[in-house]
Amino acid sequence: METLVLLIKPQDDVAIARNALAAGTALAELDGIVARDAIPAAHKIAVRAIAEGAPVRRYGQIIGFATRAIEPGEHVHVHNLSMGTFDRDYAFGSDVKAVVPAPEPATFLGIRRADGRVATRNYIGVVSTVNCSATVSKLVARHFAAPGKLDAYPNVDGVVPITHSFGCCIDHNGEGIQQLRRTLGGFVKHPNFAAVLVIGLGCEANQMGALFLAEGVNAGPTVVPLVMQELGGTQKTVDAAIAAIDAMLPAANQVKREPLPVSHLNIALQCGGSDGYSGITANPALGAAVDLLVQHGGTAILSETPEIYGAEHLLTRRAISREVGEKIVERIHWWEDYAQREKGSIDNNPTPGNKAGGLTTILEKSLGAVAKSGSTPLTGVYRYAEPIDTHGLVFMDAPGYDPMGATGQIASGANLVVFTTGRGSCFGAKPAPSIKVATNTPMFNRMRDDMDVNCGDIMDGGATVMQKGEEIFHAILRVASGEQSKSEALGVGDEEFVPWMIGAQM
Repeated sequence: METLVLLIKPQDDVAIARNALAAGTALAELDGIVARDAIPAAHKIAVRAIAEGAPVRRYGQIIGFATRAIEPGEHVHVHNLSMGTFDRDYAFGSDVKAVVPAPEPATFLGIRRADGRVATRNYIGVVSTVNCSATVSKLVARHFAAPGKLDAYPNVDGVVPITHSFGCCIDHNGEGIQQLRRTLGGFVKHPNFAAVLVIGLGCEANQMGALFLAEGVNAGPTVVPLVMQELGGTQKTVDAAIAAIDAMLPAANQVKREPLPVSHLNIALQCGGSDGYSGITANPALGAAVDLLVQHGGTAILSETPEIYGAEHLLTRRAISREVGEKIVERIHWWEDYAQREKGSIDNNPTPGNKAGGLTTILEKSLGAVAKSGSTPLTGVYRYAEPIDTHGLVFMDAPGYDPMGATGQIASGANLVVFTTGRGSCFGAKPAPSIKVATNTPMFNRMRDDMDVNCGDIMDGGATVMQKGEEIFHAILRVASGEQSKSEALGVGDEEFVPWMIGAQM
């Protein structure tokens, strides 16, 4: 661990700088190669000569192609590495390994709803059908956020506004509105909500009745629909909503946590503000935690299809059937067609922050992102916000925009989020608590108010990936049992509902 760089696989063409390297630094661990350039921390240095046009490997996988000849010791980044096409061997199911169940299944303190669903939090939701009712929804939530308003209801975690910018001027029967309704329906029915108000304007495309019918939602004491145009406008709807929540609170407060098996946990896996350390520290550690979760009967949802691009063959090899694996490939082809149709590139996904942190192409970013999934079989592939109906590791299609992906995962049933970050994403996603995992120690120390777990000590030499995986797993159990995460303590999560809206706006 005293080495200056990390060579992940012997066949790799690049090593990763543990810390910034000055030009002229001799690297004994690389047979005396001298850094020809200054190499920022987490960036790549060539370990051998690479010909122009040749593939460049990290993690033993192709991360791009050299745009010019690269000498040993050179900085490898956007100036000499770019995307390129190559064949992937999908080898469906070839790496499937049987999951050995944990000898003593773990438990957490959860909330069992009357219908058997299990919650990790106990909120009341205020859900908008359309942007036109968003302000009313926020005003209602703000009323109950005032000091003292919920003091008489200590078992209620709060009132959460679920608002968005869509719901009208779209095909009334098209794929876009169907997906929006599926997303809203997933939140209305989410176990972390003890009760929900659904507020509409009245004339929007996303009509209340159609939403309820499409998603199998029935009005009643715990699901109350309010229509602004029928009630007489903004203030009268706010008053009616406050009265409705006042009536809901006594019953919502009558919950008790009890020991429940981990099979009731459904964890959303997210990474944002990734850096060159993500695929070495936090993501593999989360993958180790996922393996533990699955061994204990739980479910983990990998997502963000553009961020598995170029690494999808690692998932198809773990698919429990060819049918499951083909679903991943079909989604990849959809995104390729989508990018071409929109005159864009999937390689636009790495952000300026990702690149400043050492990532160069989407291929490199994806290989690190897939590490979050661990090593267990892939048991299912789902469209955005589709209910998850199987256990183990699953995949849900979504864009690479973190709030959008997490929104779909929560709509699909995730009752907790684990989010790795290298640059320092400040994220929460009510009603699901979010655990933040840092990839490097300097960022963790700088942003302690936001970060729950530091995986930087893997790179620093103070812990192994497995040790950090166990730490994340136990953090999941504690937070699922009611312990506040850092983002919850800060109150983050009211603004992160961002549904993936597809289809033309008219």
